[in-house]
Amino acid sequence: MRVAVLGGGGWGTALGCLLAGKGYAVRLWARRPEHAAALNATRENVRYLPGVRIPEEVTATSSLSEALEKAGVVVFAVPSHAFREVLRAALPLVSPDARVVNVAKGLEETTLLRLSEVFAAEAGREALARYAVLSGPSHAEEVGRGQPTAVVSASRSAETAEFVQDLFMASFFRVYTNHDVVGVELGGALKNIIALGTGICEGIGFGDNTKAALMTRGLAEITRLGVRLGADPLTFAGLTGLGDLIVTCTSMHSRNRRAGIEIGRGKSLEEALEAVGMVVEGVKTARAAYTLAQALGVRMPIAVETYRVLFEGLSPVEAAKNLLGRARTHEIEEVCRIKVSWEER
Repeated sequence: MRVAVLGGGGWGTALGCLLAGKGYAVRLWARRPEHAAALNATRENVRYLPGVRIPEEVTATSSLSEALEKAGVVVFAVPSHAFREVLRAALPLVSPDARVVNVAKGLEETTLLRLSEVFAAEAGREALARYAVLSGPSHAEEVGRGQPTAVVSASRSAETAEFVQDLFMASFFRVYTNHDVVGVELGGALKNIIALGTGICEGIGFGDNTKAALMTRGLAEITRLGVRLGADPLTFAGLTGLGDLIVTCTSMHSRNRRAGIEIGRGKSLEEALEAVGMVVEGVKTARAAYTLAQALGVRMPIAVETYRVLFEGLSPVEAAKNLLGRARTHEIEEVCRIKVSWEER
């Protein structure tokens, strides 16, 4: 079976290498012709995944039609803000029987839609039966080097989720299935905001206590918004909630954490993004989540203060004071409210 991987960044390259190692013929689409040519010539993605050799079974191309020809599976590994554009261009070339796997983590900023909702808007809701999201704590730098990793395949169709599970399962890459597409998508998107906030605190000079508090209370915020949007709260205790939050908030592979550190040290958002040099998904997601939380009346104080630092010029120290100075509350009562909210659905 031929697999098309759309996106020549680190994650698309790492997944292409994984699939090639399982014997699949992989066409890796890169937007820029010179990038595709360099991947084929050097067998290495020098900018986005240096040090990982690209197998001969992976052929890079800048032609969508060439990448998608006879593809039984199409993996979208483009940034979330480019998902609709690339999807719209690709759909006329995708076989009606092909499975579609999305690995991007984010919300569409202009519509506040999850990416499966964007897919349904472009391909039709019936096409969701062959759509899955693959998500979890999975840095491309480690997957590309075959380091043990566990992720989740989620789809409204159990058969599609299991198909994707079998497709990607490898000796070092374990894949679980989940029915909760909403929770899996939101966990993967919203943890980037918390990672930005954690990085900001680290840049200020705060320690491990602060990071632990932000991660724990950040998970509570993610769960509140997730349950409000129909997610199963148990999903956020798994790989695409707690697991992805841990890895994104603690690893220097995390672009969101690195950008946050730069901001905490005094750089502007623009300067921080330039220093990272790659897409930082949490920035656009922060704006979308802020708007969504305000519209739905969901309390997300960490997301709100992070948004204000990013876009309203609030100093990181003042944001920390605002979080610590809020009215007192009871932790377990709040958890119970989330539980009741879920049970009442």
